[in-house]
Amino acid sequence: MPADVVAVDDGGAEAVAEAVGRLARLRAEGRSGEAHVLLAEAARWPAGRLPLLADALHRAGLGADWVTLLWEAAALPAEQLVATAGTLTAAGRDDDGRQLLRQGVARPAEQIGAAVLRLDGEGREREARALLDAYVRVRTPEEAARCVAADPGRLVPLLLRAALGVSDERHWDLVHALRVAGHTA
Repeated sequence: MPADVVAVDDGGAEAVAEAVGRLARLRAEGRSGEAHVLLAEAARWPAGRLPLLADALHRAGLGADWVTLLWEAAALPAEQLVATAGTLTAAGRDDDGRQLLRQGVARPAEQIGAAVLRLDGEGREREARALLDAYVRVRTPEEAARCVAADPGRLVPLLLRAALGVSDERHWDLVHALRVAGHTA
């Protein structure tokens, strides 16, 4: 397991069971606002608990609440977002990990660029690649090109490598968008 992926927190089973029970009660009582608050709080739990929570919510017939929780988790700081997505993927929840990344890259281009620089600077290349991969898959080439503004010398090669991993067409579209934006590609 990569160093940046958190192991599933089997010790969190009690907290998961308590949260699912409380959520089921809130839903049964029609207290949707409080249920949403609980989901927003759970989205910020340690990443290792989320695979357990996903399984428990689905077993309890609360799968729609898992989708809401993923939406809330997409607002996590980019570094935590990528680690959480990696943890979900490592726990066999590949679709959830990809969905979380797709939703998380809706943030402004400048934030994506800054997060990639931090991750790369900390030696967390796998996380930086995962974030850029999701970004170039979801955003237009013109939008993706905007994320390099903070440090084109470091970000352009990383972004182009991510685009090449998507397709040759995406790579050439991004090369063009970068050139139009005034960056050497």
